Amino acid sequence: MKLVSFIRDEQDHLGVLVDDTIFSMDVLHPDLPNSMGLFLNYWEDFVPVAQAGIELIKSGRISREKGIPLQSVHLLAPVPFPPSCRDGYAFRQHVAAARRNRKAEMIPQFDQYPIFYFTNHHSITGPGEISCMPDHFEKLDFELEAAIVICKHGRNIKAEDAGEYIGGLMVMNDWSARGLQMEEMLLNLGPAKGKDFATSFGPYLVTLDELEQFAIDPKEGHIGTNWNLKMTCKVNGIQVSEGNLGDMDWTFAEIIERASYGVDLFPGDIIGSGTVGKGCFLELNGTGKFNNPDYEEQWLKNGDVVEMEIEGIGILNNTVVAEDTDWSILGRKKNI
Repeated sequence: MKLVSFIRDEQDHLGVLVDDTIFSMDVLHPDLPNSMGLFLNYWEDFVPVAQAGIELIKSGRISREKGIPLQSVHLLAPVPFPPSCRDGYAFRQHVAAARRNRKAEMIPQFDQYPIFYFTNHHSITGPGEISCMPDHFEKLDFELEAAIVICKHGRNIKAEDAGEYIGGLMVMNDWSARGLQMEEMLLNLGPAKGKDFATSFGPYLVTLDELEQFAIDPKEGHIGTNWNLKMTCKVNGIQVSEGNLGDMDWTFAEIIERASYGVDLFPGDIIGSGTVGKGCFLELNGTGKFNNPDYEEQWLKNGDVVEMEIEGIGILNNTVVAEDTDWSILGRKKNI
């Protein structure tokens, strides 16, 4: 099942995507809610009802004329108003390459436990424009990731049990202003302003039953499920990145275990995978310069179109748009 959030009558609405048509929840069944937040809070009750409604559409007992063409709606992030948003650090290849490129040893703690950071859950976006301030263009970057959505309340969740808390997967772009990020990380706190301006998800949330054929065992010594899903990113139609979700070293189940230790997780909470290997310009530029000092760095610019695709999950399109201002916080630094 592909769940989509979209704008209708100036409000967010929830629907399911069948082929290229969106059907509102009330079309599937009058008792289903029209918001993702409420649907997630009663996930185990509502999912079977929605799936039964989809079967009615496919069998013709619900007319396809009751649907809305996908191309005619403004899509939001699948979970427009998450209670929280965490991002993991699950791909060893990305971490090792980034550290090598700055002549740092691989940090051994990576293999001991999964980590994550909190990002701004009020800056969640779906497909469409990403508004950026002047300082964001100091090495503006994409990060090719996947994310899960928590579908029921839990606390102190063991990795062995974490699968039942995952509602589905979606494409994630963890936008990064590297100039701001690198500056503030010198103080060993963050990331903060380098990350908090936008995080994109979409175009829909795909439930795990649709991805069973891609499920694979985790890497040796790990617990949970990985998915053999090709990941790509294009900028202005040119592919710049390729990876696979199955290369996650730490699984989502293991990240859930750590995130829920002594803490309540709630329906709608989002957890990202972290960047896939070769999944951002920071790593690609660093590797290019490591191999060739004359390598020309690439960063995102105003007007660039970033297209991320994960096999079986969909394509997330965003366009970088510069805000009409010259206001800079980098220009407010003291003692320079």
